[in-house]
Amino acid sequence: MAFEGLSDKLAAAFKKLRSRGKLTEGDLKDAMREVRLALLEADVNYKVAKDFTNSVIEKSIGQKVMDSLTPAQMVIKIVRDELTELMGGEGAKINFASKIPTVILMCGLQGSGKTTHSAKLAKRLKGQGHRPILVGCDIYRPAAIEQLKVLGEKIGVPVFEKGTQKPEKTAVEAVKHARDYGNDFVILDTAGRLHIDTELMDELKRICKAVEVNEILLVVDSMVGQDAVNIAKAFNEVLEISGVILTKLDGDTRGGAALSVKAVIGKPIKFIGTGEKIDDLEEFYPDRMASRILGMGDVLSLIERVETQIDEKAALEAAKKLEENKFDLNDLLAQFQQIKKMGSLKQILSMMPGVGNKIKDLDVDDKQLQRIEAIITSMTAKERAKPEILNASRRKRIAAGCGQKVEDVNRLMRQYEQMKKMFKQMNSKGGKKRFMKGMPGGMNLPDDFNI
Repeated sequence: MAFEGLSDKLAAAFKKLRSRGKLTEGDLKDAMREVRLALLEADVNYKVAKDFTNSVIEKSIGQKVMDSLTPAQMVIKIVRDELTELMGGEGAKINFASKIPTVILMCGLQGSGKTTHSAKLAKRLKGQGHRPILVGCDIYRPAAIEQLKVLGEKIGVPVFEKGTQKPEKTAVEAVKHARDYGNDFVILDTAGRLHIDTELMDELKRICKAVEVNEILLVVDSMVGQDAVNIAKAFNEVLEISGVILTKLDGDTRGGAALSVKAVIGKPIKFIGTGEKIDDLEEFYPDRMASRILGMGDVLSLIERVETQIDEKAALEAAKKLEENKFDLNDLLAQFQQIKKMGSLKQILSMMPGVGNKIKDLDVDDKQLQRIEAIITSMTAKERAKPEILNASRRKRIAAGCGQKVEDVNRLMRQYEQMKKMFKQMNSKGGKKRFMKGMPGGMNLPDDFNI
């Protein structure tokens, strides 16, 4: 996951601070030296890393310690605030046009993911009640327009294209089409190059001259590290970009680009790509990202993900069935399918407070959800509705049908029965109070329940 190495090193530095009851200036400077090294190893710009740690030291020395906090906690709060400020302070929104349509130009080098993220952005806008249109302005890359059409069909967003016609002319016609048909967003998917050159920049400038562009979003692959900042700087000098979309933040990236880009070019990161699925695009919130980096979780983003991906009506029906002890394997399958929509289990868990820095130590296997789904779908409709009829011969047949072991089927059935038993106890008279009292540290799933 992104920032994993940085998070571990910051956690180690802060652990040393916590072990001291009273902090000296020397303790603080030693800790900030480790923080600066951690930032540099994460590929953060050297000047940015140096200015960051100097600012933390300056604000920490002489700082009055709040009654409810230890000195170490105060320093961590200052680091969190400084990280938030480093990445832009507040989340940056899309610049809306005063009258429709709002025109967004997507630019970047070839292979950065412009076309895919144009579709992701369109899908997000559509989900917010807008009527976007995608425009194919990449007339050079083979099948670029075809790829856009496939993605447009997948998300139910129209695609406007005029083949190999000059991109600036296509952009003008697309804006007129949007006004005529009530599309309030026009997303221009432009061409890229393997490197920044005059030809590429001239074409983008011609498009910006031909139509009034409200938002110029640069799509940058975060895996290229500090080069992402250099690319952003080059594009900004010519086009005056309004924001950045940083992709592949779910991968093994060190995160230096996210921490450096705002400080170096003064332009905010507006969106981050967090996976390969069409829904894997999030608005970038510096304060939430700072919390993730420091292992404090990101509950707000998790709630938003649940709200957008989970069917509230289906969830309420499942809860009611659990209360009435009518929850069968069809319902269990539906719940697992809802969880899959939210993304990988590691992504979900990393947003929970206290889990961030420990995520690598957790034995989390996303394929386990697929195996559970395979087991349940190998059952007949009657077996899913009445799990109590699953005798040894039926379980053997189900295991053979889904390529799993009988032990896997048995484990799933134990987990299912434990879940039903747990909710039955909770919903009995006084059961919830007794149940919580008997589980130190809050509610936990049974030991045998693992995914």
